[in-house]
Amino acid sequence: MRTSDNHSARPQRGISASKRVEAHLRHAIHAGKLRPRQRIIEEDLAQELKVSRGPVREALLRLERDGLVVTTSRRGTFIRDISLAEIDVIFRMRAKLEGLCVRYMRENSSNDPSALTRALKKLKAAAAKNNEEQFFNADMELHRTIWKAANQPLLYRTLNLLMNPYIFMIARAYSSRIPLAQRRENHEQYVRMLLKTPLDKIENAVERYFDGLYSRTFEQGPAFPTFAADQWTDDFASR
Repeated sequence: MRTSDNHSARPQRGISASKRVEAHLRHAIHAGKLRPRQRIIEEDLAQELKVSRGPVREALLRLERDGLVVTTSRRGTFIRDISLAEIDVIFRMRAKLEGLCVRYMRENSSNDPSALTRALKKLKAAAAKNNEEQFFNADMELHRTIWKAANQPLLYRTLNLLMNPYIFMIARAYSSRIPLAQRRENHEQYVRMLLKTPLDKIENAVERYFDGLYSRTFEQGPAFPTFAADQWTDDFASR
């Protein structure tokens, strides 16, 4: 289980070993290097990052507290799976929180809409190149731009620290179900909606957008279709 590029495993001054391991694992989850139901082997990770197993255990405990990994007796630690019911809850929570962000963004007259335009241009450029990874990162940047523009630190922390890991995992697993050109068009329509919808209707409009996105994406098949139940059982048995 190798999860790093060479530079990401290097020690950083002022950061404890356990925090470095935690940051490394979060990055690996976000980047799709660690996927749902994949096993994390403490000894391998400790060797890869050149730390003892103590900091690895500390980092895994924090990730388990945040719901990103699960540890089972005699089987080890795995990246947490997300059920379709949980995905539905995550979409509803994100819709509510992002709707609030958009409302605060619109109420703040000092906000410059060109930041959204610049983020959208990066997304369109990635689609023109048919570059999935670049599009994925531009997509995340566009939504973070919205969260930051709300100028509400509590909202931003909630979305970026608590919600974002799940958003990343779901997007990695499912975004390819919708063609890249359609995803680009969806985002263009979304940005236009954010800027043009009357303020008293904007939160409902954002919620309807995410409800429609959920329907188009998840009513076509089971959650995390690349991991069949028997494959998970076989993986456990082989360890």
